[in-house]
Amino acid sequence: MIDLDRLPKEGPITLIATFTARPGQAEQVATLLAGLAENVRRESGNLAFDCYRRHDDEHAFVVYEIYQDRAAFAEHVGAEYGATFNAALNELIVEPHSMLTFLGPLAAPDIEAVQ
Repeated sequence: MIDLDRLPKEGPITLIATFTARPGQAEQVATLLAGLAENVRRESGNLAFDCYRRHDDEHAFVVYEIYQDRAAFAEHVGAEYGATFNAALNELIVEPHSMLTFLGPLAAPDIEAVQ
């Protein structure tokens, strides 16, 4: 379960989700993910939902996601189609669930301090 209170109260929520399809399940995972992408991209607070496969492992998937703010991400997490997707995905992947990594912007260096 995601602890929404640990996420920034303001500003965008950015994350990557990673998971690995079980042998023989990669195409089914790709199809399932494409269907989810259609739904998520219609969410008013979704700014990006980009799905990738690793070049070195066709069973490994990465999803790059950005939501307008914590409220938009909470709406995404609460969507019924997301729960349906996750239940189906969990049967097709090696991990117990998709692995989420939340990201924050890298602060620009103070140019004067560097010189």
